[in-house]
Amino acid sequence: MERGDPQAADRLLPLVYDELRRIAAGKMAREPAGQTLQPTALVHEAWLRLGGDDQPTWQNRAHFFGAAAEAMRRILIDRARRRRALRHGGGQERLNVDDLELAADPNNDDQLLAVHEALDKLAAQDPRKAELVKLRYFAGLTIEEAALALGISEPTAKRWWTFARTWLFQEIRPG
Repeated sequence: MERGDPQAADRLLPLVYDELRRIAAGKMAREPAGQTLQPTALVHEAWLRLGGDDQPTWQNRAHFFGAAAEAMRRILIDRARRRRALRHGGGQERLNVDDLELAADPNNDDQLLAVHEALDKLAAQDPRKAELVKLRYFAGLTIEEAALALGISEPTAKRWWTFARTWLFQEIRPG
């Protein structure tokens, strides 16, 4: 793709599909029974949001998976907003930052939206740490996988993760 190969996008999806599907399956495994959004649909919708057959020029693997994580995040956020709007009109519930070590509870739209809003504020202050949170929290990557995707060492990723969790806790905590 960097060299302007017009068929590169067609060859990209088969190469990354299994990994994207694994990430999506991990997210969707926590969805309630009877859920209409399936991992395959999440991957396909993310692929379309990334540009479908007209993929932009990706700088590297980290750039692509960062964009894919962001696309999945936005899909889940949009879904949570729609469900919350249908069920009730507000009263956001605060999230305990200790839950950030695990993936978001997809059954708690208010929790997901609170993290999303706080993450946007963190991204304005420190985009690299916010990207780590997106990869860990929304894409379900391990510290090791996220460090590799971001091109940083595992100790740096652990420090950033600790900082980001603490920052998010301060931003989201009640009172």
